[in-house]
Formats: sequence, C-alpha cells, structure tokens
Amino acid sequence: MSDIDYANPNNTPPIGQAIPLGLQHVLAMFASNVTPSIIVAGAAGLAFGGAEQIYLIQMAMLFAGIATLFQTIGAGPIGSRLPIMQGTSFAFVGVLAGVAATQGLSVALTACIIAGLIHFALGSIIQNIRFMFPPLVTGLVILAIGLYLIPVAIKYSAGGAAEFQMNAESFGSLMHWSVALTVVVVSLICKFMTKGLISNAAVLIGLIAGYIVAIFMGMVSFGGVAKSAWFQIPEVMPYGFEFSLGAVIGVTLVSIVSAIETVGDTSATTKAGAGRDATDEEISGATYADGLGTAVAGVFGGLPNTSFSQNVGIVGMTGIMSRHVVTIAGLIMVICGLIPKIGAVISSMPLPVLGGGVIVMFGMVAAAGMNMLSTVKMSRRNMIIISVSLAVGLGLNLVPSAVQYLPGIWKTLATSAVAPTALLAVTLNLILPQED
Repeated sequence: MSDIDYANPNNTPPIGQAIPLGLQHVLAMFASNVTPSIIVAGAAGLAFGGAEQIYLIQMAMLFAGIATLFQTIGAGPIGSRLPIMQGTSFAFVGVLAGVAATQGLSVALTACIIAGLIHFALGSIIQNIRFMFPPLVTGLVILAIGLYLIPVAIKYSAGGAAEFQMNAESFGSLMHWSVALTVVVVSLICKFMTKGLISNAAVLIGLIAGYIVAIFMGMVSFGGVAKSAWFQIPEVMPYGFEFSLGAVIGVTLVSIVSAIETVGDTSATTKAGAGRDATDEEISGATYADGLGTAVAGVFGGLPNTSFSQNVGIVGMTGIMSRHVVTIAGLIMVICGLIPKIGAVISSMPLPVLGGGVIVMFGMVAAAGMNMLSTVKMSRRNMIIISVSLAVGLGLNLVPSAVQYLPGIWKTLATSAVAPTALLAVTLNLILPQED
C-alpha cells in the first residue's frame, strides 16, 4: 500500500479500505442531507410520516448520490473529478419553505429546476464573478441561514413546528425535551470523545440514540414502514410545473451563493488532500455538476444540491484524495434512495428526535458563517454591511407584518431572512467605498 499516491484523485485504496472510507463519507452527511426535505415537506403541509414526505426523503438520498457521481466521475466539462460529496443544501430551506407554504411544491420545485440550469451556466463564468462574493458576503449569508433555522430546531425539539402544534398540551413537555437532549448529548460525546468513523458520524449516532429512546417512550409508529415498498423508481415532475418569477429569483439568488460555497469547498479539498490550489477546470466542473444535480433533482421532486463541507474535513483528516472512494459513497446513497422503506424509517422519526439533531446542525451552520466572518477585517464599512444586512434580513423574518402589503411571492422572499440578507450584502459590498 505504500506505493499508492493517496494525494492523486485517480488512485484508489484497496477495496477493503475504499468501502469503509466511502461509508464514512455517507455517515458524515446523511442526517444533514435528509433534514431539509423533512422541513420543506412540513412547510408544504405534507403529512408527517406520509407517503409524500417519504418520497421527498427518498429523492434527497437518490439525488445526493447522483449529484456526487456527476462530481466524481464527470462527463466532458461537467464534474471536478475530485472527492466532493454532494447533498441537499440547507441554504435553500428558508426560501423553499416559504414558497412551498404559500404557493405549493409545484412552484418551489419548478424554481429549483430553472435555478439549477442558471447555476449550471455559472460554470462558464464562475471565475469572473467570484469578486462579488468575498468572505464578508458568504459568511453573512451562511450566518443568516443558521440563525433563521435555529427557531425551527427549538420548535421541533419541543414537539412540533406548526403554530397549532405549539399550542398543543404536550408542546415543550419533559418527554419531548428528554428525547431531544439525548440526541444532543450523545452527538457531543461521539464527536469529542471518539475518533474516526464514530466521530464523523456523531450526529447520526445521536439521532439513532434518540430514536431508540423515543421507541421505548411509545413515540414511534412503524405503520408507514410496513406499508412502504422495497423498491420504487422516481416520478417525473410529481407535482407538475408551475412558474413564478419571484420564486425563481429567490432560489437563483441562493444558487449563486451555493455556487460560491462549492468553489470554496473545491479549493479546500485540493488544499486538504493534495496541498495545491484547485485548477480553473476543477472549479468550473464542480459548478457545472452542482447546477446539473440541482436541476435534475428538481425534475424528480428533489431539492437543490450543493457540496458538503464536512466531507472536505474527512479528506483532510484521512489524507486520502481518491475520487473513487466518494464514488462508492454516491452509489450507496443511490441505493438508499431507491428503497422507500429507508425513507419510511427516517420519516417515522418523531420531531423531538430530529429537533435534537438539528440543534447541533443548525448551530454549526451559524458557527460556520461566524468562522468565515472572523477572517474579515472589522472596519467601519464592513461592520455597517454586516449590521444592515442582518438587521433587515432577520428583522423582516421576525416581523413579517412589516411587509404585509407586498404581493405574494415577494413578501415570502422578503421574510425568508436569506434572500434580503444576501441581496443587501452583495449590493452594499459593491457600492460602498473601501476605507483607507
């Protein structure tokens, strides 16, 4: 094994190592990958544990795998041919949840398809627009995403997400919080007191622990699992095609931010695994694959995909740069996505279990944004950009009645937290003069 160049993306470790390494990539991103679909399904009013929610979870797994194969195997200019794991992106949750709640999944998924195609086209010019998205802008947007999602995590942990559930007698009960805190505590123990596979799969192991506790408390119903099939082919346009300009603009704006995030992950992967900068071809190929994965997923009812930063950490930790290892991970996700019973088991997870997991995950999203902002010089100019963008973006989300006279989708976008924060951050960064 000593003659293998582990920094070469085209070399593969022995199969006995490659399969466990691929599984490690899956475990590190599995919980984060399926969670956005559960949240958007809830916002759209789909029954918790119902067939439609199970289908969205399936598509999250299936197209995370397919988008990963676009990256690692590639075709022509498409794909970085690097060990980059793709998955369903949290960045889109705010906009898509708002659109799905007010206009339905047909509008939300149509916007994903169109935004994915625009994202794909960015591959040819991504190098030319990177200046618009410095760490100040991307860090602000990621921080806004995390802060927007944290209340969802608390509501889930307390037993529900919808307003009518918040008034239920059991909302905030000790039973719900004991399950959620089990997930948090087990996740932290696994993350910081173990190494390797267990540490990388900490949140997933925490969810399993909370799930087991919930079973013993009588909170889990396996009715949906029993009814689910063992195999299902995805449907083309399961919710139809319904165009809304505002929805397309909102999802496209987040897609651009997602593209810049993928550029960062591509550069981080080559630095961590091979100690070099990413080439222009790798960056544009990664962007093409990102957009194509999002567009194709939308056609079959899946949410947008992006590169997963936690998997970059695995490459850095193991020092194994092989793209074929991540190809194995992608194939595992594809297999999972074709088996509805796996989606049904995930869907049977009580909300407090999921809530405990997303407390950790959403908190980490906000922390990642703060980490990016820590590299930014806190001049008066930059502080003004941060303060105005966050104040308006989060403020409108907290007080949606402030824009109650905006028409339909524009009100949804204005109160999504992410879209106004991103738009203001980009605009202010471009027009405000630099300080001497």
